[in-house]
Amino acid sequence: MPTWKPHALAKPHGDQLDLRVRDMVVATVDLPDVPNGTEGRVLLANGFNWLRYRVQFANGVEIGDLDGRHIAPTGRAAKRLAKANRRA
Repeated sequence: MPTWKPHALAKPHGDQLDLRVRDMVVATVDLPDVPNGTEGRVLLANGFNWLRYRVQFANGVEIGDLDGRHIAPTGRAAKRLAKANRRA
């Protein structure tokens, strides 16, 4: 499966998630066919002004246009973002 990295000009605002392809996330709200708390993996990160993500969840459902209102980082992604926030 081809993967894409975010454009070099795509920088997150202070309240946006800065995820990478293959980062692990968890649904924070009920989504169509994906209950709250379902884990998933980022397949695509895109956007310039609004960073959004396409995620494949553990139950096999793929959903696009997700952001911090819908998902939260887990595992290594959460640690990396927490470390980056401490530096800022």
